Amino acid sequence: MTPMVQTDAVKRVGEQGNRVSETPNSMDHDIAVPGGQSSMIDPFGRMVSYLRVSVTDRCDFRCVYCMAEDMTFLPKRDLLTLEELDRLCTAFIKKGVRKLRLTGGEPLVRRNVMWLIEALSRHLQSGALEELTLTTNGSQLGRHAQALHDFGVRRINVSIDTLDAEKFHDITRWGNLDKVLDGIKAAQAAGLHVKINMVALKSVNENEIEDMMRWCHGEGMDLTLIETMPLGEIEGDRTDQYLPLSQVRANLLERYTLKDIPYKTGGPARYVEVAETGGRLGFITPMTHNFCESCNRVRLTCTGTLYMCLGKDDAADLRSALRASESNEPLNSAIDEAIGRKPKGHDFIIDRDHKGPAVSRHMSVTGG
Repeated sequence: MTPMVQTDAVKRVGEQGNRVSETPNSMDHDIAVPGGQSSMIDPFGRMVSYLRVSVTDRCDFRCVYCMAEDMTFLPKRDLLTLEELDRLCTAFIKKGVRKLRLTGGEPLVRRNVMWLIEALSRHLQSGALEELTLTTNGSQLGRHAQALHDFGVRRINVSIDTLDAEKFHDITRWGNLDKVLDGIKAAQAAGLHVKINMVALKSVNENEIEDMMRWCHGEGMDLTLIETMPLGEIEGDRTDQYLPLSQVRANLLERYTLKDIPYKTGGPARYVEVAETGGRLGFITPMTHNFCESCNRVRLTCTGTLYMCLGKDDAADLRSALRASESNEPLNSAIDEAIGRKPKGHDFIIDRDHKGPAVSRHMSVTGG
């Protein structure tokens, strides 16, 4: 692993006053060491090695398929501190998590979030963590791209649903496409590999998928298409938004040669290579062809709630266990008990008979 380069971000402090520059020494006692396979095995024999962590439920966009415009966010006092998030992530890494993705909301709007990213980078340096990455809307990349690379992040996902500036603003309500595109350029200049995530929306952007794919591949980026999911109350009818990716794939096959490939990033996307562009196209299909049989993921919210399945309400309160003792024994026991309840799969349905959300929480709470 290339040594991390310290930048001005080392002056950032955590919420309990810890300086980032102290991280390599002050946290030596809490560095996970490289190990074998994950010790977290669910009741169906699936190994849990991927943790997605929502560092905040707040976002500077209000995407129409994700949240209401007048969202009520969690009181800041309910959120875990950055130091607590680091301790929780470290506990999971010690139990065998090899890939860690930071999400939100928008993760880069969390105050001093770069403190957390540098703190977690010690697990990359030790070899205990294979990858530290994040999903972002791109609005803050211009400010943070270089520091992300300096702290060991090598790959990021950026959510863009259209290249039409006016439509982009309509979908995100508050977003500025030019700012996001500038952020992507900054990320690429810093050495970050960028993948674009596009939620396929019927009658909104379904006629732009081909253009998006050609743009991504022309810029050296993968594109992943995602079906909208029934999470949280939103304004409007989800049946008006839902576009099956089986239909999208069939339409693309009329004009392009799509070859299934074994490429994996650790997430649920199934990839094809597009012969005409030479690029990769991913499909995330929680509705038409779910990926539950190979699920290796759990999701941690910014309040310390662990969801073993995106589409189920069952959850474990890890915050209480975290704060119960300076020892990690209660926390480890709570994690083990939660993994033992991981369900076989979700039951997402979007049709005229199932207009409401499958679960009441928004994706911004669970982590995108």
